[in-house]
Amino acid sequence: MVDEIIALVSTVPAGAVLDATVGGGGHAAAILEARADLRLIGIDRDPQALAAATRRLAPFGNRALLRRARFDQLASVLTGPADGGAGAGSGTPPVDPAATDELSAFLFDLGVSSPQLDQAERGFSFRRDGPLDMRMDPDAPLSAAEVINTYSVPELARVIGRYGDERFAGRIAAAIAAARPITGTARLADVVVGAIPAAARRTGGHPATRTFQAIRIEVNGELVILGPALDAALGLLAVGGRGMVLTYHSGEDRIVKDVFRRHSTRSVPPRLPVAPPEPPYAMIRPLARRPRPEEVEANPRSASARLRSIERVAA
Repeated sequence: MVDEIIALVSTVPAGAVLDATVGGGGHAAAILEARADLRLIGIDRDPQALAAATRRLAPFGNRALLRRARFDQLASVLTGPADGGAGAGSGTPPVDPAATDELSAFLFDLGVSSPQLDQAERGFSFRRDGPLDMRMDPDAPLSAAEVINTYSVPELARVIGRYGDERFAGRIAAAIAAARPITGTARLADVVVGAIPAAARRTGGHPATRTFQAIRIEVNGELVILGPALDAALGLLAVGGRGMVLTYHSGEDRIVKDVFRRHSTRSVPPRLPVAPPEPPYAMIRPLARRPRPEEVEANPRSASARLRSIERVAA
């Protein structure tokens, strides 16, 4: 949804844009190409993604700064010292931290990226056999193998049910425990498929999709850190600045919707004899944009995407 994102940043004030999940730098490059008066700070926990983004953003010189961090660390990245940053290109000076106290815009593109899915050794997908890893940060302590092989049946059922919206979470968790040890993605997918009733396997996509999604979210703590990270990013938005979030499943979307609603809704203590103040943020309509049919045809993985946006309208 690059075109939709560029349209949303077309009116923001000049300044710094945060790409909180920079990935390979595709959105970042499009934003920098569209607005010569914007600079970009891109963060990601995946060193392979940062290497790709560094190559992609090298032509923009010191208009781009890349840092390795989780997006819930964005406040310290934006306001901390400049040393330790990874500029887009060898020898590129970092962006002056004093210029990043306020943001003109921010973007969170959630979920797993296509390069991560396509590398069997990362263990994100069941399409090709690979180790049970699923870590976006390869140095993180928790891997999918530990979740699959050490969590109790109730813990597994909770993860699969909550993060995968999987109605057969209990059956799948019990089947996984009975099949331990499980070391590869293909074996895990077979176990999950075998635990789901045949009638339910005939509809929808691959039966293991929801379980793999749930395990990935647990490994990377994706939903736990999302709400606080959005609160922090919203607090840094300048007046006229806009926040944008791309989500890919209902759990992410619920959190984004709730955070945006909380910041854009009037609130006043009960029985207080004053009119509630106008909220400093306003959600931008349409509230949930969807990818155009031609984009879905060109990139089927975009089919589940939702784009929500919000604007800071007052100090």
